[in-house]
Amino acid sequence: MSYLKFDRTLVANLEKSLAIEMLRTNETGAYASTTIVDCNTRKYHGLLTVPIPELDDDNHVLLSSCDETVVQHGAEFNLGVHKYGDNCFSPNGHKYIRELHIDAVTSTIYRIGGVILQKDMVLESDSNRMLIRYTLLEAHSPTVLRLRPFLAFRNVNELTHENGAADTSYRPVENGIACRMYPGYPELVMQINKKAEFFYVPDWYRGLKYPKEQERGYDYEEDLFVPGYFELPIKKGEPVVFAAGTGPVNVRGLKRLYEREAAKRIVRSDFYSCLKSAAMQFCNRKEDGYYVIAGYPWFKYRARDEFVSLPGLTLSTDNVEMFEKVMVNGTKAVREFISGIGNTTRLYEMDVPDVLLWYIWAVQQYAVKVSPERASDLYGDTVLDVVDFIRRQRHPNLFVHDNGLLYTDGKRVPVTWMNAMENGVPVNPRSGYVVEINALWFNGLKFASEVAAAKGMDNISDLLNYESELLRRSFTETFWNGYYLYDYVDGDNKDKEVRPNMIFAVALPHSPLEREQQRAVVDIVTRELLTVKGLRSLSPKSGMYRPLYAGVQRERDRNYHNGPVWPWTIAAYVEAYHRVYKAGGMSFLVGVMAGFESEMTQLTVGTLSELYDGNPPFRGHGAMSFAMSVAGVLRAYDVIRGTVESMTSAMERSNGNI
Repeated sequence: MSYLKFDRTLVANLEKSLAIEMLRTNETGAYASTTIVDCNTRKYHGLLTVPIPELDDDNHVLLSSCDETVVQHGAEFNLGVHKYGDNCFSPNGHKYIRELHIDAVTSTIYRIGGVILQKDMVLESDSNRMLIRYTLLEAHSPTVLRLRPFLAFRNVNELTHENGAADTSYRPVENGIACRMYPGYPELVMQINKKAEFFYVPDWYRGLKYPKEQERGYDYEEDLFVPGYFELPIKKGEPVVFAAGTGPVNVRGLKRLYEREAAKRIVRSDFYSCLKSAAMQFCNRKEDGYYVIAGYPWFKYRARDEFVSLPGLTLSTDNVEMFEKVMVNGTKAVREFISGIGNTTRLYEMDVPDVLLWYIWAVQQYAVKVSPERASDLYGDTVLDVVDFIRRQRHPNLFVHDNGLLYTDGKRVPVTWMNAMENGVPVNPRSGYVVEINALWFNGLKFASEVAAAKGMDNISDLLNYESELLRRSFTETFWNGYYLYDYVDGDNKDKEVRPNMIFAVALPHSPLEREQQRAVVDIVTRELLTVKGLRSLSPKSGMYRPLYAGVQRERDRNYHNGPVWPWTIAAYVEAYHRVYKAGGMSFLVGVMAGFESEMTQLTVGTLSELYDGNPPFRGHGAMSFAMSVAGVLRAYDVIRGTVESMTSAMERSNGNI
């Protein structure tokens, strides 16, 4: 039985089924996304959405959707679903769905009278091509399959409307057609593995509505162009493969191509395999190498997101090779930044103050998971150069004060992950001595000292260790208020809000806090911030608490980090809790993690969203699939699994000695 399965009762209820989305990606950065009934509800949805670097740095929807029609005895049964009016859906193909399950690929089973049709979908891993396989499972009379493609040819951030500039022509290709609606775009080549007749009936379908965009306060209506339709007979048991891509394909090899691509996919049979599959969706291969995309559908390659996410996405799934591939460009970007050379990589926001510190942490995670020696060989020089760069006051917005603490100006620009803006200034102006930046700095100095020692640089190792111990005292004197840690301190301004950032001072491999202080931090975070989806960004006891991520853009930005839950923080919480309570806290942590599994069949199937409301029922929002969320839960899972395995091994050894 499939782990990810949706029955006809749920699918037939559009109020529920339209809220559940699917995402397919490939390593080039292309994706396909829609709801489980194949009705697009976002402008970002599309059957084939691809990067087109010749145009811009965004993705573009080429093929919005493809409606299937089953024809028997002249009667037509349209399996598509589109939203037009306020509550108008046409056609109503979802009523024919009997089951949808996702194992290695997505499979939808339709029943129309005596006809049972299965549709399986996969995005080609290294090419911009969607493959759809149709299999007629049952039919008692001749059956015809009709395919009607809806074309968009637009940027994902825009909408298209009927216009005279569109090129509505096509050219024949082997078993299909090719279209290019506007200059600068690649051709969309649609082909079928058996002979099909194409009927050229060009028309604009007007007024399609996207309710997700309407909820977010954006334009939500567009027109899509349909050039005509393909028609072909389909026999029982005979697979028909439809391909839509940015180049032609050998139609005689389409069946084998589909089977080969399906075999590459991870079978999502449980919670962990879902997260492991989702993790690989973020690792993109570009012309110059590999990167981690921050999230789908609108995020790009942000430096902090890459360094925070990379250990969870790769090391926690035993994919060391991918970590090393991504870190080629990650390290290059760091070296270019500290050398004052212009950035030649695709990583954004290298100058944000905490980015270099998260890079050091990522290397440290590699050292723990793989080996300190290999980490030192591959990345040790860069770690030491980064520390030297900061110590010499060369960063434009990180300043080492006499007390050893790092000071950063966050009044005008965001300096941490809490980066929402309003009217050109940060919603949360965390400025001065910021708690997690200085926890990362302490941890980074300690790790750099270890790297220097491994390289035989004993004088530098001793100096960095000495500076870290001075920093330890300053950290406690500055941030500890007797009960927990201030979020940031800037002169006389000591921010007392209870936020999750203090948890890093306990979770990092090297903590500047005493044991009782660590316990106090973990306990207040547990009481006021912990939820079944991660840590709240602000305590409900605060007068600024805004738990719902809803409304127009301004409202969402104000709420972004003032109450909603961010799943990526759960990794630091699990590490901190385990540090304080050791193996005795495992049963509690296992219970905490249970809250994430239900998300595998909610919102975006098999992955985790960017953030969740701070109050029950903790509804998800933001990016459909977010790298830091998936990575954080994978790291937490890894900590728990490793501890449980160690406990089991110890018990077995103990029993063996009895």
